[in-house]
Amino acid sequence: MRLKWGFHLGRGFILEWTLVLQERGLRSSTSEGQFMLRERENILILWKSEEKVDWARSWKATLFSLLEDIPSHLRKLVASISIDGTSATTLIVDSNTGEPLWRPLLYNESCPDALPTVKSIAPPNHTVCSGSSTLCKLVSWWENDDSNKKSALLLHQADWLLWLLHGRLGVSDYNNALKVGYDPELESYPPWLLSQPYSQLLPSVRAPGTSIGHLKEHIRSDFGFPNDCVVCAGTTDSIAAFLAARATQPGKAVTSLGSTLAIKLLSTTRIEDARFGVYSHRLDDKWLVGGASNTGGAVLRQIFTDEQLVKLSEQINPMEASLLDYYPLQTIGERFPVADPNMAPRLDPRPESEVEFLHGILESIARIEAKAYSLLKDLGATQVDEVFTAGGGAKNEKWTKIRERVLGLPVSRATQTEAAYGAALLALRGTDEK
Repeated sequence: MRLKWGFHLGRGFILEWTLVLQERGLRSSTSEGQFMLRERENILILWKSEEKVDWARSWKATLFSLLEDIPSHLRKLVASISIDGTSATTLIVDSNTGEPLWRPLLYNESCPDALPTVKSIAPPNHTVCSGSSTLCKLVSWWENDDSNKKSALLLHQADWLLWLLHGRLGVSDYNNALKVGYDPELESYPPWLLSQPYSQLLPSVRAPGTSIGHLKEHIRSDFGFPNDCVVCAGTTDSIAAFLAARATQPGKAVTSLGSTLAIKLLSTTRIEDARFGVYSHRLDDKWLVGGASNTGGAVLRQIFTDEQLVKLSEQINPMEASLLDYYPLQTIGERFPVADPNMAPRLDPRPESEVEFLHGILESIARIEAKAYSLLKDLGATQVDEVFTAGGGAKNEKWTKIRERVLGLPVSRATQTEAAYGAALLALRGTDEK
């Protein structure tokens, strides 16, 4: 019996893991866990002010704490490991040591100072033509940092965490590399990007789930992993959630209702349009078209406790439309289905009834989701015919019924709802190569 191990570091900064069993062709989830990035060995807890958090050190400490906490009888059965991370979370590291040269730039951070430069070199409406793209973050660092750029290297969050395990610096996957300008259709960086002076920082790119190398020897010996355990190329968090849902036919879609709202639609055609924050990830011979909105569960957690969400949701009639028209955001700025860095949150008027208020927020998020799928159709993607739901919001049955009414489509909770399961399936691909 051999196990495949998937790690997911999501936008709520909770590290989740899933083990998948493969024996005689049977594949099933055997164990899963959740590990809050917590104060341990003087590591700052991550919900403090971002300026005071050593993000990279916290991610590293949490990863290795989790390796230690997994039962030893399971560790010795692990054949392969993969990790998904947040899309466009960017690290500039020393190409010799792998240590960060600059604080990590998180997925939702925008670098508007670099946008004119990026727009001047990239094709019109390219995926990188967004202030939050990886390329904008790279250009912003390049133009504002005075350190030795010859020894610098760009990595994504998942790349860096995987490097800690396999030790081969400078390897990424074509899902994470999309927002730095990599073309997954041509399987190369485009000439307009390679001609730039900062192209020397770009990592090599592999297909998600392909084997990169064996687990470092000292990790194998310290934690009791087998000698043949391999580390596989990762992916982004929303791609992993899609893989977990097992939506394999064009027209099937996955909405991830986590801290943000991310949608992915399996399409036979590739769609790219930065005006609307729309981009396509490659998935074998098809395309995952979609984008990520800044609305989502993080807004709900700003207003309600988990207990309140449960109790108030029970009192909502999902068949009755809410007349409240909100655009729930944590802060100013939206990415998809409208790319507007100046969009302000809209949560007024607030009714006296907390049930009505929650109903209005849930329905407004559902309308944003519907607008997103409608936009994809207008841009030429395969029309959606069924939606699976992943993430924490999948547990709210009243919200599911609201979304089903607003979308006019079958909506159901994915059998596997956690992105960590999708990462484990990538690890399974790595051993299937053998």
